[in-house]
Amino acid sequence: MTQTVSISHLMESSGVAFGTSGARGRVVDMTDLVCFAYTCGFLQHMTQIGQFSAGMHVAIAGDLRPSTPRIIAACAAAIRAMGGICDPCGFVPSPAVAAYGFGKGIPSIMVTGSHIPADRNGIKFNRADGEVLKPDEMAMRAQEVTLPDVFDQQGMLKTPDAAEPVIDVATAYIARYTDFFGSDALSGLKLGVYEHSAVGRDILVAILEGLGAQVTRLGRSDIFVPVDTEAVRPEDQDLAHGWAAEFDLDAILSTDGDSDRPLLSDETGTWLRGDVLGILCAQALGVEAIATPVSCNTALELSGSFGEIRRTRIGSPYVIEAMNALLDGSTSACGYEANGGFILGSAIVRGQRTLSALPTRDAALPMIAVLVEAKRQGVPLSTLLARLPARFTFSDRIQELPTDLSQALLAKLQAGDESAVLARVTQMFGAIAGTATAFDTTDGLRITFDSGDIIHLRPSGNAPELRCYTEAASTDRAASLNAQALDIVREAAKAE
Repeated sequence: MTQTVSISHLMESSGVAFGTSGARGRVVDMTDLVCFAYTCGFLQHMTQIGQFSAGMHVAIAGDLRPSTPRIIAACAAAIRAMGGICDPCGFVPSPAVAAYGFGKGIPSIMVTGSHIPADRNGIKFNRADGEVLKPDEMAMRAQEVTLPDVFDQQGMLKTPDAAEPVIDVATAYIARYTDFFGSDALSGLKLGVYEHSAVGRDILVAILEGLGAQVTRLGRSDIFVPVDTEAVRPEDQDLAHGWAAEFDLDAILSTDGDSDRPLLSDETGTWLRGDVLGILCAQALGVEAIATPVSCNTALELSGSFGEIRRTRIGSPYVIEAMNALLDGSTSACGYEANGGFILGSAIVRGQRTLSALPTRDAALPMIAVLVEAKRQGVPLSTLLARLPARFTFSDRIQELPTDLSQALLAKLQAGDESAVLARVTQMFGAIAGTATAFDTTDGLRITFDSGDIIHLRPSGNAPELRCYTEAASTDRAASLNAQALDIVREAAKAE
């Protein structure tokens, strides 16, 4: 017997909701029924906007966390139930399957929880012409879908479909960079690749070797490692410093779980912040207009390198929306996030070579472009970084803090008029940062102090976490300010 379910109601009952990067939740809550239903809701919306119909292909891939194959099978079953033809792309980076879908003009799906722990997972949906944006998300929430009688009482498929032969999308993704930059673009450089459990680890090595680099593979893991490019673990910092010295490396490259967010170190093994990498990449590519979240380093404006800059809420849908608004046919535009994910909105042309636009987060491009530029100038990465205005950011988080509690704390801080808010945040953080002079509520609460310090608090859209972003005139100051601010917030949370 079939059943009809509302996607919005299913999100409430399952706890698997949409955040800034698709649907995410606990693996135990992401039953086959939930994943099947969300895929049907996505394809129904694609049908309504003319991007899917029976007989069309839909690409699907996933990361390396243990639950991913099962979720891929549930999503693939939904594609077939909707009359679609599944293009299984295996386990490849999110930007690789997206690029395949964009090139074919078909929707695509990536099963990934990105950087979050293995007990959680997610599904990221792409339109045929770009990422799912917020209006698409709202339309998907509004869908009602009819489910066939193929699930048991636990919401799992009674008879999962057999796996199909995988389509090779990796070769084209590798060629995207080797063809544009050239086979000797990184020749002479000794690079390490911190592989851990990133789905793009082998592909990244293939790209770097295809560009002429000497590559040392580091830290490969058969157990999923939740590497967060915004909040790098102390153990990963120690590993990078040790590897850089041991192997005399020019840089170390890594990514998050689905390889759409980069992690690049300089020659000392010091990881670059993603928002700094975004500035350096945009400079290296000669991009004119930038869209980036309000949380990113203000060295962007202070550098004077770009004609137009638009600040947004955090999340690639907001960045892409602003980036698209910057494109007028003559201006080159890109977007990037604090996590380093770089979004190329327009093609880059160099002589006879063209790097096509890729309007989704990508980890490979920013790392490669900056390394190529450093080699061209004959300087180490640390020199490129030192040429930027002296503004430094740091981010960390309080994990397992319920989102409603985070929101309640921020609501208290933001209550009243401007003078009341400034007085309240000064009372809370004045001992560590000085007098609050301005605040921004574009996404969370971002406070600027007379010391030049910035503290930005924001509940995560993907997990029960409170993120804290800080900016200051030195690396040490940004890090210590972050730790102090989080201690203050923890105490405030206990009082709630």
